[in-house]
Amino acid sequence: MNWKNRVFGVIIFIWIIILSGSKPKKRLETKHEEYPNIILLMGDDHGWDEVGYNGHPFVKTPILDEMAKNGVRFDRFYAAHPNSSPTRASVLTGRHPNRYGTFAPGWSLRPEEITIAQILKEAGYATAHFGKWHVGPVKKDSPTSPGAMGFNEWYSHDNFFDLNPVLSRNGESPKKVEGEGSAIIIDETIQFIEKSIQEAKPFFTVVWFGSPHEPYGGLPDDLALYENLPDSLAERKVTLTSNITGEQVIRPLKDVLQERYAEITAMDRAIGKLRHYLKENKLTDNTLVWYCGDNGSPPEVAHTGITFREEKGSLYEGGIRVPGIIEWPERIKKPASISSIAATSDILPTLADIINTPLPARPIDGVSLVPFLKKPTGQRKSPLFFWKMNPKSLYNGTLEPYIEPKLQQGTTPLLKKAAGKFTRDFTNFKYNTISINDFGGERSMMKNQYKLVIKGLFPDKEIFELYDIPNDPGETNNLVHDFPDIVREMRLAMHDWQESVLESLTGADY
Repeated sequence: MNWKNRVFGVIIFIWIIILSGSKPKKRLETKHEEYPNIILLMGDDHGWDEVGYNGHPFVKTPILDEMAKNGVRFDRFYAAHPNSSPTRASVLTGRHPNRYGTFAPGWSLRPEEITIAQILKEAGYATAHFGKWHVGPVKKDSPTSPGAMGFNEWYSHDNFFDLNPVLSRNGESPKKVEGEGSAIIIDETIQFIEKSIQEAKPFFTVVWFGSPHEPYGGLPDDLALYENLPDSLAERKVTLTSNITGEQVIRPLKDVLQERYAEITAMDRAIGKLRHYLKENKLTDNTLVWYCGDNGSPPEVAHTGITFREEKGSLYEGGIRVPGIIEWPERIKKPASISSIAATSDILPTLADIINTPLPARPIDGVSLVPFLKKPTGQRKSPLFFWKMNPKSLYNGTLEPYIEPKLQQGTTPLLKKAAGKFTRDFTNFKYNTISINDFGGERSMMKNQYKLVIKGLFPDKEIFELYDIPNDPGETNNLVHDFPDIVREMRLAMHDWQESVLESLTGADY
């Protein structure tokens, strides 16, 4: 029997060698050198007009201006929602935030969502998040923390942050850090990139700044740049948060804008430091850097020279059109300005397309923008949908938490007090039954040059507005009676899309 056992052992050994030699290699081992490094940058409450390259009369953004000059500039780039948490969720998932209950600031993701970080991590990327998270708590036991949603490392805040921020590293107890907020998270980003290079991995970093969200504050040199704003701005008083008490205070607009613009310039300078690091380390060519805002400028500081209608919180242009720039020298050989519509929900499909990986098997609202990198003059074929849903109309008093409330409690304090405290908690609720009453709320659809705005409850109390945005960016000329067929077609498409969204909200995609 001994010789038989020896023969059997030899056969098994041979088969192990054969099988190990034929085993498919991981994608990283075969393709990682072809993958670009990816950096997603986002300003907080940074509207379309508050950059030098879009003609702002005061703001100084030399780095973003240079990026717009050298790369691809989207002249009609939109946040998926006019508020922060929903837009950030759309970046991560490629889906409209209403599909998974991220209706407004302070509403979390759902743990079953598939993020771009998870997709890229599976492909072999080192992944990290720095700065504002705002789609759930950043603490370690949160089921929607950056770590739970696909990031290897994170140095993050539940919400926005300012000078000397309090941040959590990888979900541990938060600690105060001395310094300017944008510079702090860029320094962390650079350290992560260096480690990724040492590990021979492509890197994916999401850098979400706390600036220029109020309350405002700036470094002396940055404040000095805006000492000479027009005196007429001092005549207007605005309400915002006090850096001292965390409560609401009334101040002259001139002083407020001086601090806000100082924050934007500091953020711009931090981006410049990151770009300089990439250049010095010969990483620029194969690194895709994508900057955008999360919604329009807030009401107290908007309307300083641009004619867009309304501001943050609105589905008119002033609430959702934001800066959008991509730099990637290896693929973007010539600077280009793109007039086609694009949105934050397009980020996931674009990056998945770049690394040639399939999209998650569920409704995806974004589309790949890779064709525009090849042909900047092209136009989007699929429409964009926006929906500012009122969650109180959905639940009729029955609110069953989707996530245990204790796990939704935030830990990182900020300067602004709300509900009597300086930390923020999150929420998400189960939704089981679709009702005709759930189709209300302000909503909008864009297709080519036309934008349909719908208000009122479906189906018999709706009010329509139709605008030709390239020729009427201020949305002053309602064309609803001139093009009834276009209105009818877009209205039906909107309702079909809303049905799909509500179906997702029930959890059917999981």
